[in-house]
Amino acid sequence: MPDITESQQLWIHLYAVLVANSILIYDHIATLPEEIAFIWRRPKALSSKLFLVNRYIALLGNIFALCIDFLPMSDESCVKYTLCRQLFFLFQGLIVCLILTIRIYALYGCSKRVLISMIIIGFILVIVACAGTFGHFSSNATIYPGIGCYETYTAEIAARVGLAWVALFVFELLIFILTVYRICKTRGLLRLSLFTRSNVVNIVFHDGAMYFRAMTLINIPNILTYYSGSVNTRGSLATFTSSMSATLISRLVLNLHESMDTGILSTTVRDSSDFLTTRVNVQSAISSHHW
Repeated sequence: MPDITESQQLWIHLYAVLVANSILIYDHIATLPEEIAFIWRRPKALSSKLFLVNRYIALLGNIFALCIDFLPMSDESCVKYTLCRQLFFLFQGLIVCLILTIRIYALYGCSKRVLISMIIIGFILVIVACAGTFGHFSSNATIYPGIGCYETYTAEIAARVGLAWVALFVFELLIFILTVYRICKTRGLLRLSLFTRSNVVNIVFHDGAMYFRAMTLINIPNILTYYSGSVNTRGSLATFTSSMSATLISRLVLNLHESMDTGILSTTVRDSSDFLTTRVNVQSAISSHHW
């Protein structure tokens, strides 16, 4: 049995899981009418399919994990569950990164050079995440009465597992930098503060900036738990971070689909000189490349 301090830390972890699932389920119910109107009743572009995968994998996966936490299980099953949980976090992160990559691909006029660069960088970060998380996967999975299956890490293991979340943060930072650079190049730095939600490009910038700010505030504390937290707090915010990432990225896709009929981004982007016009349409690009 854990002592009082350990018990408090474990209950904080459980509360974080409950809050994460509550937000995820509430947002799913609150945005269900928009999902039906903008996703189910319109042609299924790649962005729509990724939205559904992200939304329902996150919902079903977290509900399943929440049920497991309150069900009796053997020590062997607990170890297998912790491994599946890490695989779930990795898959959820990959879906989020794929959606963000498509947004950048569209924003840069379906540039193959940008797409290939993003794929290469993403592939490297995935290798880093997998090597850190599964290279020498070893966690102390323990079953606590009233709390369920819980995994703890040594400082060395936690540092490796935390690399996956660092990789996600680096990728999101890159996405944000590329978004700001593209908007500055097409509209000019001085006009950034004048942006409104009057067109899709503005929505991409505002939603992207809000997503990055929110995920920075959420993921940084999560990363810190791996590198400076106590044994029982390491990784305690992982479920909360994963759920919030899935929730926010779903909101981003819904906002874009509310502004157009097809694809993840379809708008006309002009540079500051007003001589260059680039048509950005992910759906047509996807069709032409047979994705």
